[in-house]
Amino acid sequence: MNGITAALDLESVNSMGREDFVDALGSTFEHSPWIASEAWAARPFDTIDSLHTAMMDRVLESPRDAQIAFLCGHPELAGREAQARTMTAESTGEQAGAGLNALNRDEMADLRALNARYRQRHGFPFIIAARCHGKAEIFSQLRRRLLADAETELREALRHVSIITRLRLEDRLRP
Repeated sequence: MNGITAALDLESVNSMGREDFVDALGSTFEHSPWIASEAWAARPFDTIDSLHTAMMDRVLESPRDAQIAFLCGHPELAGREAQARTMTAESTGEQAGAGLNALNRDEMADLRALNARYRQRHGFPFIIAARCHGKAEIFSQLRRRLLADAETELREALRHVSIITRLRLEDRLRP
């Protein structure tokens, strides 16, 4: 990370050049450093909320197809990325915290089938703020959200991205 420490404050973030800013915050949004790169121009940020809003605005102001492509960059819950151990450290920790790294055979089969149905119906993986939910609630939410219409579910997935990324920023920044 070019010598940037994990614990940052807003003053140091505001003084960073674009490259250091992206190095420090680019992984906040799953495989999408372009969000940090574009949000950099909105400095200075007075609060973590204003930084997060600037970053989320990049996503929310994107065309629908770009939003779907962005969502497709997220791993499925306990999916092939988890099995191959290729998820980001953030996603690995979040899914493990919800117990998704310790599924029994039946739970894993059920989750794979639900993930496949969800992706087929909506065109992107199921996204939930796993840090805020336990395993049983995640399964319940997945079943419920599988039935939603495409526009409702796109908004819901982006709402969960907002929760996930706000928590990640809180982890990286001191108030």
